Amino acid sequence: MDARAKRCFVFDLDGTVYLGDRPIQPTVDFIKRNLGEKEIFFLSNNTSRNLADYETKLAGFGIEAGIERILSPLVPLVDFLVEERIDRIYPVGNASLQGYLRERLPGLVFTAAEDCQAVVVGYDTELTYAKLETSCLLLQRPGVRFLITHPDRVCPSPRGPLPDVGSFVKLYEEATGRLPEKVFGKPDPAILAPLLKRFGRDEMVMVGDRLSTDMKLAENAGIDFILVLSGEARREDLADVAYRPALILDHLGAL
Repeated sequence: MDARAKRCFVFDLDGTVYLGDRPIQPTVDFIKRNLGEKEIFFLSNNTSRNLADYETKLAGFGIEAGIERILSPLVPLVDFLVEERIDRIYPVGNASLQGYLRERLPGLVFTAAEDCQAVVVGYDTELTYAKLETSCLLLQRPGVRFLITHPDRVCPSPRGPLPDVGSFVKLYEEATGRLPEKVFGKPDPAILAPLLKRFGRDEMVMVGDRLSTDMKLAENAGIDFILVLSGEARREDLADVAYRPALILDHLGAL
């Protein structure tokens, strides 16, 4: 693959552009050099931050990306709630997630009452036993729908992997017997739908550090994938994988 011929780059964030609050500088430098030359977008499954949070964080690394270049499972989640006419939910998510939903859907009601239509689980960095208790009791009602923002089992951090929504799902399955009805975010290619309408698949490339989400998204969407070894994956993890990255790099500084 000739990366220079690609028009559209989609960057995962955690483990690819930064780890926690520490930038992966060679990749940051690549983005800054190419931001005016290529169409560059940023995609994270981490719903403990909303789109404005990511815009601010990237600006702190010197990357001036408008909010329209941030892709998040929160966007298709909002679309789904509107399409399904779901306006009374119990959110298992932090203040950032809740604030985004309130901003986008002013008529949305957060409730654990009898008329609750869905439990929505995100990466809740403010998780409490009270939230788990309430949401588990709600999910024992067959009419309450079970939605999660993304399937990641862990979230990378400089200290090591931390439990993410996929780990929470295991808890809910054990406690309630329920599995999510709908999962947003990577590796579902629907999260790339706006870009797939603008660019040919041969013009696009996904850059990420995870096989189960980033690489699987590229495979599902029919686009090329660059694996960076700055986050979760290692070369040996590819031993039993049929789909192969177009490139394997330590970071984008190698391009």
